[in-house]
Amino acid sequence: MPDEPFLIVGLAAIGRALFRYRSGLAPVGAGLALATAGLIFHRTHPDLWPAVALISAITALTAGLRIRRGQERVYAATVAIVAGGWLATATAVGPGMRPLPTVLLLAVVVLGVPWWAHRRRRARVRVDRVIHAWPELAETIGLDGSRIMSAVVDTWGWRGRMKLRPGQSVADVVARVPAIESALGTRPGAVRVEQDPAHAGRCTMRVLAVDPHAGAIPWPGPTARSLADPIDLGVFEDTTTVRVPLLRRHALIGGTTDSGKSGVLNVVLGNLVACPDVVLWGIDLKGGMELRPWASCLGRLATSPDEATKMLADAVAVLDARAHAASHDNSRVWGPTPDAPALVIVIDEYAELADTAPDAVGHAESVARRGRAVAVDILAATQRPTQKAMGGGALRSQMSVRVCLRVRERRDVDLILDRGMLAVGWHAHTLDAPGKFYVLADGHNQPRRARAYLITDDQVRETAGRYAGHRPDLDPLSRSAIGHHSRAIEPPMKTVNDPEQTLLTILGEAPDAGLTVPELIEATGMRRTWIYDRLQALAATGRARQVARGRWRA
Repeated sequence: MPDEPFLIVGLAAIGRALFRYRSGLAPVGAGLALATAGLIFHRTHPDLWPAVALISAITALTAGLRIRRGQERVYAATVAIVAGGWLATATAVGPGMRPLPTVLLLAVVVLGVPWWAHRRRRARVRVDRVIHAWPELAETIGLDGSRIMSAVVDTWGWRGRMKLRPGQSVADVVARVPAIESALGTRPGAVRVEQDPAHAGRCTMRVLAVDPHAGAIPWPGPTARSLADPIDLGVFEDTTTVRVPLLRRHALIGGTTDSGKSGVLNVVLGNLVACPDVVLWGIDLKGGMELRPWASCLGRLATSPDEATKMLADAVAVLDARAHAASHDNSRVWGPTPDAPALVIVIDEYAELADTAPDAVGHAESVARRGRAVAVDILAATQRPTQKAMGGGALRSQMSVRVCLRVRERRDVDLILDRGMLAVGWHAHTLDAPGKFYVLADGHNQPRRARAYLITDDQVRETAGRYAGHRPDLDPLSRSAIGHHSRAIEPPMKTVNDPEQTLLTILGEAPDAGLTVPELIEATGMRRTWIYDRLQALAATGRARQVARGRWRA
């Protein structure tokens, strides 16, 4: 028939419309399903209406058990009661008996209004449309062949699992985030991309309709009771807590002016002062401006380059003594206790230390290389992550916990976090509020944005006052090491005229625990093979000896 193609086209169009608007038509569909069920039950088993009523009552009581929001639980229970009551009545007397048709129509309209107005249902509809249109969008933005396999709507937006075309990588998706935001019609900065750790060709795309970090998040107080407990820094965008371990780890906090660096540092200190198994030393070359409020909880506070150099030299003496004791006890790590606490040196504005106290930097790098096993750690903060301050030496490479707040330049991301991090989505230069940060640490290997807790000056004073009387002292071994070491070994000279004489001098000044080969390489500026040859020659003539594996002195 000539009209048949038009009929098929019309039916197909109606079917597509019904499918597209299936969520909005759900109340109407439910009403039609109730009317049909009532008609069937009335004609076949009209005496089953008590069972229908009982099942409806049970459904109403259990409808909201898996629903968190109170309003949604009430709505679900109301729908179950009304639908069950109407179906039981229709089963008994028939769905055409007045006023049942009118009641059903009013129920569909009245109970349909909250359904149609519900924000998350409407968001789910929008997400379904995005999934349906994604093949065309992907081709437009240069990700043709990719597809969104599934999506989940939450309070802040939605999260979709994306499968990429063979040959595409997550780096391709990250590079096209601005184009994705344009195609989806979102605000700038609304799209996040995370690698699927189990598959290189899959990722998770998160689209935020509302910024969950638009407002400050009050600090709940210290949660750590030991250095072995992870420290709560803030909250991720999915509302999970940012927990970072610091035991036997060096940490770096970096960010530009007004990025919230001091706030993050105060959150960390607010937890550390509550731990009875850690001694805190502080270096603040801005006259103590940042760390002075915590002075009552600090074992020592250095506010000048000379004091900082002396403090870090003492830290080297402590780790040498602990390493020597550990070698005799055949123990590999120092387990902090209130009687033998860990030592954490907090350095505010490390770049200032590098500029004004170069001798201190050598000691800091020694602590960074050798301090972790004996629980002598560094917590450094800087707002000037320059190549000079952060790029060289052992300190930066040993920082296993890195917190990156807003930075001015894109290249600063790689300086604070690590080389190549900017290219795979750690876009700290786009952070738009103080306290927002990325964290790179054990268990935190994906570029997830977080916001640090806001700790007020009153909370700092109250916390410092509460724990000032409960701070531990260093153990006798560490105190003895500080009292007896003569002077710190001078840091390596920029230009070495006689490396053999320098080697003899530094071996003669070495502590009882000796010096490692990397330290001798750094001091002399010579290669590892040269160092080994000279050490063997000196040992053969009795001028040097190996006091422990890999450690030498005169």
